Amino acid sequence: MDTQSKPNVLTIVDMESNQSGVIVEIHGGEKIVARFSTLGLVVGANIKKISQHILQGPVVVETGRTQIAIGFGMAQKILVFCVPKKS
Repeated sequence: MDTQSKPNVLTIVDMESNQSGVIVEIHGGEKIVARFSTLGLVVGANIKKISQHILQGPVVVETGRTQIAIGFGMAQKILVFCVPKKS
């Protein structure tokens, strides 16, 4: 996915732990978009990356009060506009 032309837009995989953002795009067919929707991962949703396991393991994100573990490949399909960290 080409995120280089979009500043501050990253896949969930590329986000740092404890970084927050807003979902701006989901790549995939109807089934994967519907699956994400049932988990609360929809365009416009605020999320926070909690952690990522090593070697392409699951990624844990938080939306609202819910923490969700999603697979590495699925996490690569979600583009997030990341809130810049304050120095």
